[in-house]
Amino acid sequence: ADFVKVAHPDFAFREAAEEACRSIGTMVEKLNTDVELCQSLRRVLTDETVMNSLDPETRRVAELFMFDFEISGIHLDEEKRKKAVDLNVRILDLCNEFLIGAHIPNKIDKHVLPEHIRYHFTAEGNYLRVAGLHADCPDDLVREAAYKIFLHSNAQQLARLEELLVSRNSLAQLVGYDTFAHRALQGTMAKNPETVRQFLEKLSEQLSKRTQKDFEMMTKMKMKLNPHNSMLMPWDHPYYSGVLRAERYNIDPGLYCPFFSLGACMEGLNSLFSQLLGISLYAEQTKRGEIWSEDVRKLAVVHETEGLLGYIYCDFFQRPDKPHQDCHFTVRGGRLKENGEYQLPVVVLMLSLPNSARGAPTLLSPGMMENLFHEMGHAMHSMLGRTRYQHVTGTRCATDFAEVPSILMEYFANDYRVVNQFARHYKTGQPLPKNMVSRLCESKKVCAAADMQLQVFYAVLDQIYHGKHPLKKSTTEILKETQERVYGLPYVHNTAWQLRFSHLVGYGAKYYSYLMSRAVASMVWKQCFAQNPFDRAMGERYRREMLAHGGAKEPMLMVQGMLQKSPSVEDFVDALVSDLDHDFETFIMDS
Repeated sequence: ADFVKVAHPDFAFREAAEEACRSIGTMVEKLNTDVELCQSLRRVLTDETVMNSLDPETRRVAELFMFDFEISGIHLDEEKRKKAVDLNVRILDLCNEFLIGAHIPNKIDKHVLPEHIRYHFTAEGNYLRVAGLHADCPDDLVREAAYKIFLHSNAQQLARLEELLVSRNSLAQLVGYDTFAHRALQGTMAKNPETVRQFLEKLSEQLSKRTQKDFEMMTKMKMKLNPHNSMLMPWDHPYYSGVLRAERYNIDPGLYCPFFSLGACMEGLNSLFSQLLGISLYAEQTKRGEIWSEDVRKLAVVHETEGLLGYIYCDFFQRPDKPHQDCHFTVRGGRLKENGEYQLPVVVLMLSLPNSARGAPTLLSPGMMENLFHEMGHAMHSMLGRTRYQHVTGTRCATDFAEVPSILMEYFANDYRVVNQFARHYKTGQPLPKNMVSRLCESKKVCAAADMQLQVFYAVLDQIYHGKHPLKKSTTEILKETQERVYGLPYVHNTAWQLRFSHLVGYGAKYYSYLMSRAVASMVWKQCFAQNPFDRAMGERYRREMLAHGGAKEPMLMVQGMLQKSPSVEDFVDALVSDLDHDFETFIMDS
């Protein structure tokens, strides 16, 4: 239902799935406040003999269920318990409303904008519809207009966000936590808001000089292209960092696309998984009514000795009403059935690739190729999880660990030894030249500190919003203050970026997870795969220590098992910062 509600082409199906999600969500909240169920579980947890007889995974799942009971207020009296259920249901509704509001376009009287830029926006009578930031548009004025209009504050959305933050805080305090962040971070790698704060502060400290340099480079470029108005503004960052990349390294996606046909990229993944993990991907025929759109492909994931491991449905192409987002959905989790058989996992990978011209293959830009590898990382996490219970299968693990397998795949996608195995020109069969891969990798480091600083700013903002309540100021004043303190580019009057911050829904108090997962992936790559990205022994260790456990093992224990040491906050920060340093020597040699 989670998948169908966003991706099914038929509105009636999407609506029914939305309703199913809501009723299942409400049902789960009710179960989480079922006193009888909880008492029964508590008896098990307090019985030492029984606990000692359970395997570690069963114990962990029992503890996770107890945690679910506790955060739903099971230990409260009946009146407060009912309040907890009501708050949970209200939060669910506010989340849905906030998500819808975050994506709604803004309209403006067309006469407000200069005539020569109006054609960039969709006209609706006397109004222009602004549906995004137009971040790649070369015209500074278009980007400025889009930024100010799309991010213009909206009283209704502001009220939703404020109610959502207050409700989350009330629920957390009702069930015994200081803040919503304390509640959300239980069971993660970071464990508590203090560690997250330390991580973000230390990272910000390490980035600040590099970020300043990046902003100086962007300002120089803006002065060159727009001497009348050269102050660097938030709408300039994505555009000018792209201009700098292109100017320095001539990274025209058009030069790369012919080497990255979808078929070649899938072959590349197949070859990598085969060498690393002994796994192959086979296309399988679908039955009538099995797929929701004609262009969906079904892949069987088969191990050389263990046989079939699961299925991946590839929903890769754009279509009307399909959201433009790349994601991985678990349709069925793996688990051990009562009869001793293993229930095989089923997942959907959703991308939004352009539909190819007739007779021509689908060609991917380097960014799309990297996204394909990223999402395949999630799919492999699901396929190779061999947990006893569905509750902790595959990607159902701590949020700050969940992105590790997918980000690790990006490192493979940026390694010439891997790319060289599959990148072939679709017409001539010529391999992608090594210096083109080097240029691409080096170009990604241009302004990478400023890009990371922006992520730190979002993560800090998320921590403040979910920290101590009542908030000292309005969410917009907090945004302004945090933006100027942490990010460094000026806040723009009358804008409210936080009202478009859709990650506040799924990643409330956990936006830092992307950065922490990247740090772990970087450490795993450097220590285990940088020397030889096809090392089968390392592949097996990775499967055994990290992929097999889903959420059935504490995330830090999995990281320790893989790295054979326990990393500190400083190690995380060092891993991220060392990735920013240019590898000019190899670049010059390759060039």
